[in-house]
Amino acid sequence: MRSLFVFFLSAFLLFVLFFKANGASARDKDGVYIVYMGAAGSATRDNHAKLLNSVLKRNANAVVHNYRHGIAGFAARLSADEARLLARKPGVVSVFPDPLLQLHTTRSWDFLKYITDIRIDSTPSSDSNSSSDDTIIGFLDSGIWPESESFNDKGMSPIPSRWKGICMEGPDFNASNCNRKIIGARVYDDPSRPTQNSNSVRDEVGHGTHVAATAAGRAVQSASYYGLAKGTAKGGSPGSRIAVYKVCGRYLCSGSSILAGFDDAIADGVDILSVSIGSTAGSTELKNDPIAIGAFHAVAKGITVVSSAGNGGPYLETVVNDAPWILTVAATTIDRDFKSDVVLGDKSVLKGEAINFADIQKSPVYPLIYGMAAKKAKAYDYDARNCHPGSLNKTLVRGRIVLCDNEEGEDDDYTLEDRSEEVKSTGGVGAIVLDDMWRSVARTYGTFPTTVISLKDGAKVFSYMNSTRNPIATILATEMVTNFKPAPAVGYFSSRGPSGNQWNILKPDISAPGVDILAAWNGNNTKPTRKGKPLFNILSGTSMACPHISGVAATVKSKHPTWNPSMISSAIMTTAFQTNNLKEPITTDSGSIATPYDYGAGVVSTSGSLNPGLVYETTTIDYLNFLCYFGYNESTIQMIANATAANFTCPQKSSKDLISNINYPSISVSNFIGKQTRTISRTVTNIAEEGHATYIATVDAPVALHVKVIPDKLKFTKTGEKHTYQVIFSSNSSPSDKDMFGSITWTNGKIKVRSPFAVSSSSS
Repeated sequence: MRSLFVFFLSAFLLFVLFFKANGASARDKDGVYIVYMGAAGSATRDNHAKLLNSVLKRNANAVVHNYRHGIAGFAARLSADEARLLARKPGVVSVFPDPLLQLHTTRSWDFLKYITDIRIDSTPSSDSNSSSDDTIIGFLDSGIWPESESFNDKGMSPIPSRWKGICMEGPDFNASNCNRKIIGARVYDDPSRPTQNSNSVRDEVGHGTHVAATAAGRAVQSASYYGLAKGTAKGGSPGSRIAVYKVCGRYLCSGSSILAGFDDAIADGVDILSVSIGSTAGSTELKNDPIAIGAFHAVAKGITVVSSAGNGGPYLETVVNDAPWILTVAATTIDRDFKSDVVLGDKSVLKGEAINFADIQKSPVYPLIYGMAAKKAKAYDYDARNCHPGSLNKTLVRGRIVLCDNEEGEDDDYTLEDRSEEVKSTGGVGAIVLDDMWRSVARTYGTFPTTVISLKDGAKVFSYMNSTRNPIATILATEMVTNFKPAPAVGYFSSRGPSGNQWNILKPDISAPGVDILAAWNGNNTKPTRKGKPLFNILSGTSMACPHISGVAATVKSKHPTWNPSMISSAIMTTAFQTNNLKEPITTDSGSIATPYDYGAGVVSTSGSLNPGLVYETTTIDYLNFLCYFGYNESTIQMIANATAANFTCPQKSSKDLISNINYPSISVSNFIGKQTRTISRTVTNIAEEGHATYIATVDAPVALHVKVIPDKLKFTKTGEKHTYQVIFSSNSSPSDKDMFGSITWTNGKIKVRSPFAVSSSSS
């Protein structure tokens, strides 16, 4: 049986297949459609009803959700013809089928503090433990398990009076499950959708519980996963309040529910929205993307939206949630490793990565066989060597450890857990899987001895097996290794930039711990041992990285309550670090030096973001200009932004290349072909309390690219003062098909304000 972990961490391949099979044809089918009408203004349920009744040819309660707080529109059950008619109505921005999106810690917060402190260029900043009791983080996810000790409200002050939300009751969840910590709970249940499982906010799968605890969990001592990763579990902003918006069922999340969650969160009064959900990279236009739509209107109301980059790595152009108003988060490792080693009969010890509670001999006494050699009659060779379900011969496997490949063949949807289960079900005593990528992430196999080793070590196993007539081995139970080096490194699964939709916004924005993260879990989890149900679990994915940034954003908001979302995002991005615990450049899982396409501006600093010195304020006009450059016409933009864009007109010159000029904390330039010059403009705001400051620019650029900053010195005399500068990119060389990366850093001698850049000859 596949573990829940598989679904949270699985790459986008399965979803791509699903989308291709269902997404394109869905436009020609009857079903639930989202009717998006821009920003909420005069829109009411009556307006929606009139519009809907103008096309309905039947008497039916078609409406699934009404959006009326920050978003105008509704979701309804429509025929394909009715949807087409609605799309032509005045005031309608878009009509699209309701998409299904995927759900994309003890030591991680201590590691972030530690790695910040050991940096050579680190700068002491204000206390990061300032009170955050009045900061409210909303979670669009799979619900919450309120009984977890991570959500106790001992000693917390009364709920902020500005809070307008509710605690929805339902099966297994009542008003008493909310408290001064969990201050709001809503569920969006549509009986017509199999993705929704109940009318209760209670978390059935654990994902939402894990995410909420990572961002805002209270300190819980002696937390562990059956003794592994033991320590004090805590969130990044343990004093923040939690508001739950259950928009996901067991594995998928409907777009109509996601939009409803955004709409209610705007009215309820959250400060931060944490969204560990995503679609397929490049599959959705902005005006048909529920997360991009909801986030746009949330940010317009002053809410910072943090979202996961996706688990489509290590391939380029897989990043999702890439709109410029979203803070997009990639995943990195921490200095903790879970090893389950393999011992061969020649006494060789090979490092394996897995979480298992194996109870077999520590000495290598078990016969070792390759899956191909244990093939069942009529099974395909490919299936047998990969230990696919139904491919192994029980007589040959019984009592043995089986060596399994993990090749990426066409239509190979089987997981590592499937391979382990095949060996177990055919009488094997353990499974060794060969895989370089999965070797970097500890997956859970319960009590059955299973581990993952590298292909290099796999060659050693084959060499040993060929050297003896009776190869033997054993698999050791998991041990935790701390102070692992190098760390952090970019998680192999973490989606990479550039954005497939447009290359002139650098995505992802930032990275945070997302590999082997321990946090609270739901209380009805299937137990892998006889030790009882786990109160905490270890998961990996950008879903786990996202709440780390949400927690930091909440802490920044608590210290600077008047800051808008772009100021908070800028503070987090420009103070990020790019070196590991060896004081060397952060690398990817393959060992190559990470680039901004891998980790954005770098790994978040929990302290530097509280005192960034300068910030890049990305205004509403910047976002509207982005829509112009992206190709939307003025009438559509005016509907999207409503009153904000009443007198807005698009710039006379409008092209995707001009997206590079919106006032973003990072810089991305595409279509840079050979001998040419490109000038980019940026404006910074001085937010230092002392007011007076002088900043000098330094440039880090590859040899093939000339980068000049004008002016290269900025003098500020007061807090809130703004200065504009230009960055001139030029090259005298012939066209290059390689992307070029670097950074521009402003420093006053104490604070460094760093903006990464990417220059590419390609274009979206």
